[in-house]
Amino acid sequence: MSITCQRYLVASARRDALERDARIGLASVPKSLPPVWFYDERGSALFEAITELPEYYLTRAERSILSKHGHQIVERAGCSTLVELGSGSSQKTRLLLDAMAAKGLDHFVALDVSEEILVGSAHRVHSDYGVDVTAIVGDFHHHLGTLPATGRRLVAFLGSTVGNFEPTVRRRFLHNVAATMAPGDRFLLGADLRKDPGRLISAYDDAAGVTAEFNRNVLYVLNHELGADFAPERFEHVCVWDDAASRIEMRLRAVQPQHISVPALGMEVSFAEGEELLTEISTKFAPGQVISELADCGLGTLGTWTDEGGDFMLALARPLR
Repeated sequence: MSITCQRYLVASARRDALERDARIGLASVPKSLPPVWFYDERGSALFEAITELPEYYLTRAERSILSKHGHQIVERAGCSTLVELGSGSSQKTRLLLDAMAAKGLDHFVALDVSEEILVGSAHRVHSDYGVDVTAIVGDFHHHLGTLPATGRRLVAFLGSTVGNFEPTVRRRFLHNVAATMAPGDRFLLGADLRKDPGRLISAYDDAAGVTAEFNRNVLYVLNHELGADFAPERFEHVCVWDDAASRIEMRLRAVQPQHISVPALGMEVSFAEGEELLTEISTKFAPGQVISELADCGLGTLGTWTDEGGDFMLALARPLR
């Protein structure tokens, strides 16, 4: 049994992507940045803290589904290799690993942008489950084609990360997943469901202010990696519900006029008082919408499972081609 680390997102490529996204996003109207740039070591730790907050139901709801129905999901999937996209610390994934180990787990593949967290998780899984582990440092928007084609694969995309994509990006991502799947492979998708907007706002604007600090972390990343001189305390965390688009939006709002220098980009960026920077969207789905979007992208749903409160859904799908 072995651990293999494959690096497709080297430091220079990550830096190029950050520079590109910052250059485009800070010059756009309105300004925006992709949420991937929350996640340096500090941002990853803040997000782990968010998942334990009383207001943040998503992780508990998804974990409850995996705890109650994990064995049924694994039985229906019939796979011996687990692939997790956006793996992170792989905490919830262990419920799937436990269920698959009981049926015959041969290989775990984890893909994530954070090499430090990914490698640490890979070693723990290898030690605890005694299986081959492949850790891929990469971006699931660009490196799905690098996934090992070993055995029948259950490709898991948990946490409702798919809701962070704009509709066109979401469609392209699901098409790409379908295109990489062999006939015996299966896809497990986590999706957060529509619910009372008040609960949603609370989940993304907690009383302790952890999510606010997580939101501002993108400014610390720009300061650290691009030499920018943002003063994060001069931006307030804003969370709004867009009912027409069925999504939460997280923004950073300038509390006073500001002029920011970004030396690595040779840019000067101005914010008017009250001007906002969009940092994340989180779409909330109707169950039928998830099934329909999967089908439109070449993935037929084999089963769906929700938590007792009906807050969250897991959908298991197969390639239709």
